[in-house]
Amino acid sequence: MTTPTPDELGHTTAPSVPSKKEETSILLKIAMPLVAAYLAEMAMFITTKIVVGRLGYQELAAVGIAGDFTMELVVVIMGLLSVVGVLVANAEGARDKPAGGHATRQGLLIATAIGIPATILVWNFGPVLTILGQAPEVVALAEQYLPPISLMILPTLWFTSFRNFTTAIAKTGVIMVITVSAVWLNYVLTVALVHGRFGFPELGVAGAGWATSLVAWAMFISLVGYVYLTPALRGYGLFRGRIRFDGAVCRDIIKLGIPVAGIVALEASLFFTVSVICGTLGADILASYEIMKSWFGVPFMAALGLAEAAMVRVAFGIGRGSMESARQSGVVSMVIGVGFLILLMFIPLNFSRQIVEIFLETDDPGFEFISDTFRSMIYVVSIFQVFDGLQAIASRALRGIRDTIVPLWLAAFGYWVLGIGGGYIFTFPMGYGFTGIFTGLAGGLVVTGTLLAFRFVRLAR
Repeated sequence: MTTPTPDELGHTTAPSVPSKKEETSILLKIAMPLVAAYLAEMAMFITTKIVVGRLGYQELAAVGIAGDFTMELVVVIMGLLSVVGVLVANAEGARDKPAGGHATRQGLLIATAIGIPATILVWNFGPVLTILGQAPEVVALAEQYLPPISLMILPTLWFTSFRNFTTAIAKTGVIMVITVSAVWLNYVLTVALVHGRFGFPELGVAGAGWATSLVAWAMFISLVGYVYLTPALRGYGLFRGRIRFDGAVCRDIIKLGIPVAGIVALEASLFFTVSVICGTLGADILASYEIMKSWFGVPFMAALGLAEAAMVRVAFGIGRGSMESARQSGVVSMVIGVGFLILLMFIPLNFSRQIVEIFLETDDPGFEFISDTFRSMIYVVSIFQVFDGLQAIASRALRGIRDTIVPLWLAAFGYWVLGIGGGYIFTFPMGYGFTGIFTGLAGGLVVTGTLLAFRFVRLAR
């Protein structure tokens, strides 16, 4: 008997489970444009740091820590909104287009309600950096960057809501096109506004914030235009009259989304806390970490694209009533992800100095120290990047089967008890300095990734 061949969403003519080869093909078809899009988003922040780094390592440190807080706050909210993708994928599996469109519209309302106070918080975050013990010169520069960068929050969250929708229905190519195009726009605007090129005023670090916000608005408008003008996306009711509040659907999104946002918050605050600890050790240590974060963000973003594909495939299997199909989607995605991340370990291990040269001039007074610091960090970071990617895929696979509470507690234990707790002990009482925080971080991520993967395999049986 021949297994029916699934289409791009995995629809089959009979309730059968795709073969592993077919599942891999479907996953990669959804994931590859997302991987390209996430890497492009990462490239925007990397190019911003590269352009700002030419001003000096203090400017790089300031934009790095302020940008870290802003983006990690946004990522937490995006975690809550990712549940919209689960609801749309469930509806798609049940062949109920209006339900998917309705969930997306409610997600837009939630994004707006949370995005406004988040914008106000980022705008006024400068004094908090002083309380956190950051160098005065770094805080002064960060306060120039925070107001303009805060204006990217709302369009980014709206873009995320539409991206969740297009991902759930396997229309991810447009995300790739928009985001890759935005990399070039972001680079040109950042150079223009930071250094005063092409007839624009020279705004320094503030110019980097304005460039990012302008690009965020351009990306949102482009995606809305695509969804509105594409005939194949009619029938979901996304633009049908005013968006009316639906308490039942919003409660469902929030009920499932808060634990998800909690997991993301634990991870995001983990890396922000590492930024703060590095900042207390000196602006040069913080600059080293910001370059390091730019690197390990690359494999993480690649894993994140695969993780999003795994989430919607698992949710799609649940919508079809096939736990076996959902389990296969999650397991195959984890195997692909871990294999790819292991291959990426070899780049920083062999080209550490060259990576630093991308961000700083070799005659910068802090270059040699930062290069040596980066090289000593990279060995531990290369290991934990594999497990950081694994936990991203496993947690989203669990999200696809609506398991969010226990993963939250597992993440709290792994990230904070082992990661930050162990890292703090290694860094200060035991005197290992900056290498100590990364050793603790690695241990926490190894445990978290392993536990989440085992939980998915067990529950999906």
